[in-house]
Amino acid sequence: MELLLETVALFSLKLAYETEDSSPILRDDLMMGDYEREVFGLLVRRGDVESIQMKVDECLSLALNAIGGLDTVLGRELNRLAADFSTVRTIEQLDARLIALKDYLKDIQ
Repeated sequence: MELLLETVALFSLKLAYETEDSSPILRDDLMMGDYEREVFGLLVRRGDVESIQMKVDECLSLALNAIGGLDTVLGRELNRLAADFSTVRTIEQLDARLIALKDYLKDIQ
């Protein structure tokens, strides 16, 4: 699950900050510091769904702005997936929603 969380964060930050003429954002970049697998792993072990949701929401907000906000088709779909993710109450419920977010973010890269 930690890898899925890190991947969602990475894809979101890529949408927000990566440009065609710059080097790609990688997992070991400084901007990924708060979203590393180890950070998410600690939150998962604690069962801290709320903190996980806040961290993911930070990244998704950046991605949403990068794709034009809620006024775009891509933005509305990302918002729908993010809202679905925010309804999760247990760690066990995260996987399916994270996979949907990861797949969507990967597709719109």
